[in-house]
Amino acid sequence: MSSTAPVLDSVSTESPTAARATWGAFRRNPLGMGSLVVLVLIVLVAIFAPLIVASPSGYGGAVLQAPSGAHIFGTDNLGRDIFAEVVWGTRISVLVAAAASALAIVIGVLVAMLGAYFPKADSIIGTIVDLCLSLPVLPLMILVTALAGTSVLTEILIIAFFSWPEVARVVRSQALSAVRLPYMDAARLTGGSSTWIIRKHLLPAVAPVVVVSVALTSSRAVLTAASLAFLGLGGVTNWSWGRILFEAEQSGAMSSAWWTTLFPSLAMLLLVVAATLISITYNDARNPRTRED
Repeated sequence: MSSTAPVLDSVSTESPTAARATWGAFRRNPLGMGSLVVLVLIVLVAIFAPLIVASPSGYGGAVLQAPSGAHIFGTDNLGRDIFAEVVWGTRISVLVAAAASALAIVIGVLVAMLGAYFPKADSIIGTIVDLCLSLPVLPLMILVTALAGTSVLTEILIIAFFSWPEVARVVRSQALSAVRLPYMDAARLTGGSSTWIIRKHLLPAVAPVVVVSVALTSSRAVLTAASLAFLGLGGVTNWSWGRILFEAEQSGAMSSAWWTTLFPSLAMLLLVVAATLISITYNDARNPRTRED
């Protein structure tokens, strides 16, 4: 490899000074830091759920009891503690969101970079992405889930399959701008292979957009998983926020016991709002025009 490769690497990646400035601007934004704290707390609840409360199972004597000292989130139609359901539901909800968004990001970024770097493939990839984005996503998800069966793995794969086109569209626009930059031409002139150029130069160029896409895709995955579970197409052996809503609707408690739907809905709202605010704050912190000195 040419001796100019280290020089080119330093051009294509964000400098330590810029990274520190971005983090400093992000840290000074109370909304961004508050959202980051909320997101970290949700992840910790998912990890340490068995240490927080016992898994909800069986039946309880206090049926549809309103929030009280004994049950801070109330109980459901079978007398189970809703606080325990929400805490344990965090595990599957976060797992599905993280795994589905990670898979969608990998597919979307790879497809976008290949399309941007190879012009002959870009028209085909662009057509596929536009076609996928024009499809009615939720009805197709319902159909595929009903045919494939309900399981956590199936849910992750289906959400990722229908989420990657949105990631590809966003990353592709950034990648198309990056491949026209002078240092990309210099990398080609030095004899670098396509794989090396994409990995060392194009991927770092689109990395900031990928960070934003991770947050937005994760929040959409949470809502999609909850929607499928609410329709009875989620896993029935594991607790999730969508399953809590599904059981409240099936039992008729949704209209008579407000606490059965309020707390799982608030949990979803917290995660989605936190992820969205983090992506917005990070995007503003990267922009020197909006970043505070």
